[in-house]
Amino acid sequence: MLAVDTNVLVRLLARDDEKQASLADEFVAKGAWVSHLVLAETVWVLEAVYARTPKQLMAAIELLLQHESLVLQDADTVSAALAHFRVKPALGFSDCLVLATAKKAGHVPLGTFDRALAKLDGAHLISG
Repeated sequence: MLAVDTNVLVRLLARDDEKQASLADEFVAKGAWVSHLVLAETVWVLEAVYARTPKQLMAAIELLLQHESLVLQDADTVSAALAHFRVKPALGFSDCLVLATAKKAGHVPLGTFDRALAKLDGAHLISG
């Protein structure tokens, strides 16, 4: 199976360059794999560059999870991260993905200095 880079996902979602969006559609049509890193970068670009709201980011992640040609790395982990992000959007999706990945791997608690993240099950606030 093919894999995609961040810029391909951004074109698929932002549709800001019709030629590249069409080429991206064509590339993924036969199936393409999306790593967690590419997904996290894509969400960051959509937020930082395209000023997408948390609600719009959630919709984009859901769209990718349901995409007929894309396979997300550990889609169940991405779904768990999305569930956390829906509850606490201020955390950011990448923090939610880090926690969900650690939980799936059985490496919890996830130590953090982030008080908001530490409130989620599986995270632990490191304090002195």
